[in-house]
Amino acid sequence: MSEPITWLSTKEASERLGLTLRSLYRFIDEGDLVAYKFGRVIRIQEPDLDRFIEASRIEPGSLEHLYPDLKGANGRSTFAGDVPAARGA
Repeated sequence: MSEPITWLSTKEASERLGLTLRSLYRFIDEGDLVAYKFGRVIRIQEPDLDRFIEASRIEPGSLEHLYPDLKGANGRSTFAGDVPAARGA
C-alpha cells in the first residue's frame, strides 16, 4: 500500500521557503513549482516542494557576476574585508 500524501497549504509552503505568498504563486504560475487546485484551494505535495528546493540549489562558481573581482598586490582576488589596513593611519 502506498504512503499517504502529505499536502501543504500555500501558507505553509511559503513559510517553509521563507517567501511571500505572491512569490510562491509566481513560481507556481511559471511552472517552477507543481501545485494542485481543489475548488478554490491550492495545495502542494511535500515531495514536490522538496524537489523545488533541491532544484533551486546554487552551483558553486555560478554567482561570480554578483560580486566585484578585486585584484590584490599579489594578483590574487581579494574582497574589501580582506584588504590590509593602511599603515601609519
